[in-house]
Amino acid sequence: MKKLIKNVIKNVIQLIVNLSSRTRIGQYLETLIINSLMERCVEVLHEGMYFKFSAPNALCKWRYETFSSKEPETLEWINSIPMRSVLWDIGANVGLYSIYAAKKRECKTWAFEPSVFNLELLARNIYLNELTDNICIVPIALSDKLGSSQMHMTSTQWGGALSTFGESYGWDGKTIQQVFEFKTMGMCMMDALQMLAIPQPDYIKMDVDGIEHLILKGGSIVLMGVKGVLIEVNDDFHEQAEQCHSLLTKAGLVLKEKRHSDYIASNTQGFQNSYNQIWSRD
Repeated sequence: MKKLIKNVIKNVIQLIVNLSSRTRIGQYLETLIINSLMERCVEVLHEGMYFKFSAPNALCKWRYETFSSKEPETLEWINSIPMRSVLWDIGANVGLYSIYAAKKRECKTWAFEPSVFNLELLARNIYLNELTDNICIVPIALSDKLGSSQMHMTSTQWGGALSTFGESYGWDGKTIQQVFEFKTMGMCMMDALQMLAIPQPDYIKMDVDGIEHLILKGGSIVLMGVKGVLIEVNDDFHEQAEQCHSLLTKAGLVLKEKRHSDYIASNTQGFQNSYNQIWSRD
């Protein structure tokens, strides 16, 4: 019943939009609404520091409202990074952690994000926080090889996640529930280092919802030079979990801890066994 009501409301709104777009006043109002949404911002205070984020929809607003509570272990890990380190944020989404690292620790950050829906928000958020000199957007998917493939999207919303590049499965190893796709380029971490002249990372944060093990596979030499890695792994996705552990161990890194917040532990959508693993070099 709830779904039916949502569909009715959606169809009514679509009808109103279609009718209004036929008049100059309607077109003006549409433009005004869209611009107003994109200019709407939310301020976040964390540990005495203010951050400003573009909030055009409820999903983005939720991300900002849970900034301190959703992944406190990620924020604590960033706090431990030495000042002015080189950080690769692989799966940057709308830039929460890229921005935090660049502002809190003055990290030189490379934000890898292939979603066409998130790139605009990522750029806006970097600009709003005056960090354009510290954060470089890399709008390319990382994988285990160089080449083009499909980007399979579970959402077309700004701030959406749970999508994947080049594979048919998602964060849980199951077939992805796709709503949109486009073809784009992907490369491995070594390609990014050699072909794009991106500096060797001191630290890597990785959250790409499913192909973490493939990205690690394509970056064995890069991993040999990092000091620490934070990576989200789903213990129920056994292939991913086993390969991540093996590849990081071979790179000489040691698993220090794996954590998730009370917010994730109480989640009812199946994320209870997804953890942020923190690896470091002894």
